[in-house]
Order: sequence, then structure tokens, then C-alpha cells
Amino acid sequence: MTSLICTLQDHRDDINSCAFSGKLFATCSGDKTLRVYNSRDFSELPFSPLSGHGYGVHCCCFSPCGQFLASCSTDATTMIWSTDTGELEAVLEHPGRSPVRVCALSPDSAHLVSGASDGSLALWDFPSKQLRRTGAVNDTTMVACSFSPCSQMFMTGSTYGDLRLWDLDVNQLHVEKNAHDLGVTCCTFAPSILSGGEVVQFRLASCGQDSLLKIWVVTKITSGGAKMRLLHTLRGQAAPVLSCAFSSDGQLLVSGSVDKTVTIYDAENALLLYTLNQHERYVTACCFSPTSPLIATGSMDKTVNIWRLEDGCSERDGKSLPGGSDLTSEGRSSASRSMLLVSDWSEGDVSAWLEGEGLQGLVDKFRANNMDGTELLRLTKETLTSELHIESVGLRSKLLRKVEELKSGSVCSGVPDEFLCPITRELMREPVIAADGYSYEREAIAGWIGTKNRSSPMTNLPLMTTLLTPNHTLKMAIGRWKTTH
Repeated sequence: MTSLICTLQDHRDDINSCAFSGKLFATCSGDKTLRVYNSRDFSELPFSPLSGHGYGVHCCCFSPCGQFLASCSTDATTMIWSTDTGELEAVLEHPGRSPVRVCALSPDSAHLVSGASDGSLALWDFPSKQLRRTGAVNDTTMVACSFSPCSQMFMTGSTYGDLRLWDLDVNQLHVEKNAHDLGVTCCTFAPSILSGGEVVQFRLASCGQDSLLKIWVVTKITSGGAKMRLLHTLRGQAAPVLSCAFSSDGQLLVSGSVDKTVTIYDAENALLLYTLNQHERYVTACCFSPTSPLIATGSMDKTVNIWRLEDGCSERDGKSLPGGSDLTSEGRSSASRSMLLVSDWSEGDVSAWLEGEGLQGLVDKFRANNMDGTELLRLTKETLTSELHIESVGLRSKLLRKVEELKSGSVCSGVPDEFLCPITRELMREPVIAADGYSYEREAIAGWIGTKNRSSPMTNLPLMTTLLTPNHTLKMAIGRWKTTH
């Protein structure tokens, strides 16, 4: 059975990717940040969130040793972060400055590959952070990538629907055309090698816009050839499947879908084991922990759920309680609180928020001082020391950081989604209509087009013209909304 043990609600935009290392867990989002947690209790690390990308972060992955975290973004860069300090170690600028949609590290830590919206690939020497090779597939966007367990090959998937196997010289070893009708969304190798000798085989999972999850056998022949054979087609979800991942032993396979579900399969026998329905919007990311029976799933509902696979009873611990109808402490549910201004929170709401942020130890102090939402927003370093008598410097710093995040989040909470630029996810000041029919902030879409990327940020299809038309109606609507908020 599976049990939901923890829900992380720190990001302010869609979750795009998540990843485990042996000791850490990382997420990235359209809000331009990455967040890093201890995978034991899912407390956020002191240096988190990581801010450096100029636009939304599409993908993140740890190095095999867990010492580094890689992330890539619409800003056309892949960034390498130290997981010890949170410091930025390197910035890899993608050739051609096209938005980077996916990145992957090889199991031997020797290489990193990044794929971009213009169909280009960059293969980097990871120790030196130097560009080694480039490649490209015309008229498509690279959205998926995974290294083989032997680190000598990698698979890519694109919006065109094909899967392509490459060697380390960026030569194509095999092309599986129309692997997924309407486009591939994710692909991942199972961690084990099936056989040896003259023929080496691997398993690969892929998913796509055709609502299918497929398991393939990839055969690499020592003479240099390669081929793919479809092993299973899994139909457990009713809408496009956006993400998939194998467990560390290759026995289980998880996937997330536009239908808001998470499915868990017996990968060996292609049997559906569980369907999870906790998310409120598309499930965009999923991964297994390599060291414990945990699964993480991320969604466009801005949350990450942590699930435990177990045979016994459900157990709840970690950062916050699951969503749903359950009330948190004496206050409203987190969903109900989010509909209020923080200044309108009751003492019970504040206590519930503290528990949700992993600050349960402060609840009694706050209750004793009758702290409501208004008082929470007025907290300073001095009041925490002199009035609440919180002696721990680290605890004071964490609380003040959480309050600042609450303040900044409350500024933009409740903004209608159509008022936010799809690229920056910020309230638009000068909305314009592009050739794809979508409205964007003028500076953002002009910058997008200026990077020689002529595809739509929303559809990935070519823009027939770069003409931008002012959206006066939307601008007036935003103006009216601002005057009332």
C-alpha cells in the first residue's frame, strides 16, 4: 500500500521537476527557484531556496555522489550548485542561447547533456564544465533525456514524437520515429543492465501526449549498432502522461498525468499496482528515492507530495499534513487559509501555519502571546528575542525568512492566471498578443524571440510572424483588478 506522509507547499508556481539524492531532495518550479530539503524529515535546508535563474526552471538532477545539483531554465543556461553550501559553482550557457528544457547527468559523473527548445543538444564534460560536443534535430524541441546505466549512451525525446539514441560523440545510434503520437514528454532508463557479452540490453520507459506509458528494450551491440523493441504499453491513465521514473532496483515504475493521477506499476510484469489521486492539477514530475521506499510527485497545483510504499499502516510525519478536507490544528485547512489575507488569520490559523512550516515548537509561545495574522506580519528580530524569547539564532532566521516569503506570496496571491505572463509568471504591465494567440509581457516575449527562438513558448510550434499586437483589453482588465486589490 501507499501512504501520503508529507506535502511541500513552498513554491509559488508549477512544479516542473523533482529529484532525490541519497540524503537530499530537490524541486524546481516556474517561480525561477529550486528548493532543497533533507530527505529524512523534509525540512528545508538553510540555503534554500536557490535563486539564480532569470526565468522558470524546467529540470533538476543530482550528480550520482549527491555533491552537485544541476538545473536548467528558459534563460538558456544550465547551472551547477553545491549541495554543501548552496553556492553556484558554474553557469553553462547553451549554444545558440535557446531555452534549455532538460538536463541529465551520466551515472559516472563524467558528462552532462542539455536539450533546448530549438532542438539542439549540448554535451558537457562535467568535471571541467567545458562544452565537448553539440548536436541537433531540426524543427522540434528537446524535452526529455536520460543516460544509459553504462554512461556510454543517452536517449532523447522530442515534441516531434521520436526517441533518439546517441553516443558520446553525439552520433545517432538509433531513431525510433513516432514513438509517441503528438510528442514525447519524458524518458528514463532503468538502472540495471539486462545482459552482457556481445549484446548489452537496457530497459527504457517513455511517456507522451498520446496518454501512453511504454517500456522498451534497448539493445546495444558491441560492433556499434543499436535497436529498440517495444516490450509493454501501459494504459493506466486517461490523459497525456507527463513524467515517469523507475525505482532504484528497476522493479517499479511511476508516472504522472494530465488527468491528475499518479500510477505505480510492477515494471517487470506491466501490472498496475496503485492509482493515487491527491493532486488537484496536472502531475508534472515524479521520482523514487534511491535509499528508502519513498516516491515524490510534483504538480501544477504548486505542491509536492511525498508517498511511502509500505505493507503496514499509514504513518504521517514530515513537513506538513496532506491536503484534502482535514483541518490543520485549530485553524482552517491550508486551502481555506490561502483564500484569506494573512492579516485576517486567526490565532488558530497562525498555529496551523507554523505546524505546516515545520515550526511546531513555536506554537505554544505564539498562543501564549495571542499572535494572530496581523501580529505575525509585524514580527522583527527584536520582538522575537525580547517578547517571544526565542534564543536560537537559526530558528529566528528561519521564522523571519518564512514570514518574508508569506508577505511576498500574499502580494501576488489571488491574481487571475490570465493576468500573469506565461514566461515570467509575473503580473503583466504591457501585455501583447503574439502570433500564437497568447498574451505575454512585451519585454519577455521580445526577449524570447530575440534569442533566435521562433517557436511559441506555449505550443512549441513555429511563430509565423514576430509581430506583437498590444492587448489593450487585457491591460484595462489588469488595471481594474489592481485598483480593487
